[in-house]
Amino acid sequence: MFYNNKLTINFFKYRRKINESLFAILNHQRWSCSQTQSDAKTKNSVLKVLFFGTDAFSLPSLQALHNNYYDPTGINALGVVTSFKNPANCVRNYAEQKGLILHRWPVTPEACEGYDLGVVVSFGHLIPEKIIKAFPSGMINVHASLLPRWRGAAPIIYAIMHGDKQTGVSIMKIEPKHFDVGDILAQREVAIRDDILMPELHTQLAQEGADLLVNTLQHFPNSVKTAVKQNNELATFAPKIIPSITKVNWTEIKAEQLYRRFRALFGFKHLNTRFQDKNVQLIDIQLPESQIIPAFLANKSCGAFLYDRHRRCLLVRCSGLTLIEVHQLRVEGKKAMTAVEFNNGFIKQSNSSSKELLFTSK
Repeated sequence: MFYNNKLTINFFKYRRKINESLFAILNHQRWSCSQTQSDAKTKNSVLKVLFFGTDAFSLPSLQALHNNYYDPTGINALGVVTSFKNPANCVRNYAEQKGLILHRWPVTPEACEGYDLGVVVSFGHLIPEKIIKAFPSGMINVHASLLPRWRGAAPIIYAIMHGDKQTGVSIMKIEPKHFDVGDILAQREVAIRDDILMPELHTQLAQEGADLLVNTLQHFPNSVKTAVKQNNELATFAPKIIPSITKVNWTEIKAEQLYRRFRALFGFKHLNTRFQDKNVQLIDIQLPESQIIPAFLANKSCGAFLYDRHRRCLLVRCSGLTLIEVHQLRVEGKKAMTAVEFNNGFIKQSNSSSKELLFTSK
């Protein structure tokens, strides 16, 4: 077979030009698509976030940020700072599972380089000024109260314990040398049910805080612009819980106050009293429907109790002629028991020996 060399050369030149043109068109389209996505992301958020957290309240916020990282309109980078002391640290475990950049606390300003903003959620450490200043946009905190009410380490516990009808979450700027005093970027209210236990409210506020955090970051420039200073005159404080708060002084506490304290500490610490020189943990207590004092307890001391066969509980007299029901308890050296079991094992024995049925604080 014979070929026309001139025609063959021209054909390959022509095909090469077509391929170059097609490549240019496709490359332009790819660049345009990528640029459009980049522009959309830049328009909504250019934040590179370094997250500081340690516990179960922190985790939903980290998860929300991580999910937001994969959103085209979300944050641009995400790293994590946490403590390595506790091997069960859920924040550390999540970061390792998801392959996030992980830093051990304490960190240096150099570890913060490349990030725009620090986000702190239930971290438990005062952040040094040099770390705060290492972020171009500073640092913000998710706090489990409606600041300035309940500044401090235990806002959920204090809100329940003091009978607040509502609490919430606050997003605030972090200031050097002090906890929970910065300007408020956003807040969200949450109602407190009369029977809610601390773990349920803790979970609810953690989720609300995570949602509010993402919303705040999506509108971050405007959130900073409209931030409101806290009124220090309205501040109340929620310091770390100390062991003495678990001790029941029956002569000073009314039943409703005791029930609020029980709900506030539930899942964290047990209320403690004493019976016949033994420590007793109150595992399950309730407010009775009626506060009418039985005749047997009317002239007894605060802390006196009887077994109510109808309700299958202990009725204990509190301050102010009020009553609390004890349904489950644990006597020192024994397993947890119901009021029925306590009646069979302790009350009947005390009745036979004429010992007074009395819970004491000492």
